[in-house]
Amino acid sequence: MRLLFLGDMVGKTGRTAVWDRLPGLISDLKLDFVIVNGENAAGGFGITEDIFLETINAGADVVTTGNHVWDQKEAVAFAGRHDQFLRPANYPQGTPGRGSGLFYARNGARVLVANVMGRVFMHPELDDPFKSAEAILDACPLKEQADAIIFDFHAEATSEKQCFGHFVDGRASFVVGTHTHVPTADAQILNGGTAYMSDAGMCGDYDSSLGMDKEEPLNRFISKMPKGRMEAASGPSTICGVGVEISDATGLAEKIAPLRLGPRLAETVPEFWR
Repeated sequence: MRLLFLGDMVGKTGRTAVWDRLPGLISDLKLDFVIVNGENAAGGFGITEDIFLETINAGADVVTTGNHVWDQKEAVAFAGRHDQFLRPANYPQGTPGRGSGLFYARNGARVLVANVMGRVFMHPELDDPFKSAEAILDACPLKEQADAIIFDFHAEATSEKQCFGHFVDGRASFVVGTHTHVPTADAQILNGGTAYMSDAGMCGDYDSSLGMDKEEPLNRFISKMPKGRMEAASGPSTICGVGVEISDATGLAEKIAPLRLGPRLAETVPEFWR
């Protein structure tokens, strides 16, 4: 199975770049399943229902989120209406929406996608992500109820991300980090067969501070005083993500490599998809 994960869409330039490029990527690369993190898609803060639906219409099978999931008030209302919209699974019981779901890929495979949020340097501090992941895996084991299992681990600390990857190694197909908006160089297959990358990067303007116009965050670092609102940068966007090939026989990863398309960062498409 060919799976593509795209990192956090930031603002209008990030989401429109994904909408414009994703249909062609699905066709050209013969993708079976696509996941997009959309938690910063609405001006850099949260996601609206219209943006979610446009992302699904562009070809995404699932949209994941993170700590900004509720920044747009309407998300509380629409989260429960769409199975393909995921918020972190380790929110307390009774939180609107869902944190995981079983979906069908274009090749007929059953794909379990789970969105989990870390706790180190993160706000709000949610329930234990490791216990949440254990419960998800117990309910839907790999190669029993699911042909592939993917975790979007939304977290700040790379140490927490790496430990989470080792925790589910051999029991999940792929663990990908989101939240820090910078693509890491550690795409690999762990000893047990789980594909792993600490951060997929963002889909947005890299002439920025994590996708936001750089002047206000720079001012805050220098003066310690806000001058205005943080605004999403509006320059040309680079799409960042990671491609994984998953064995139909074992549900574990066979290949992993980053994908980057756009200005500033060196463009790359996984060699095994060229």
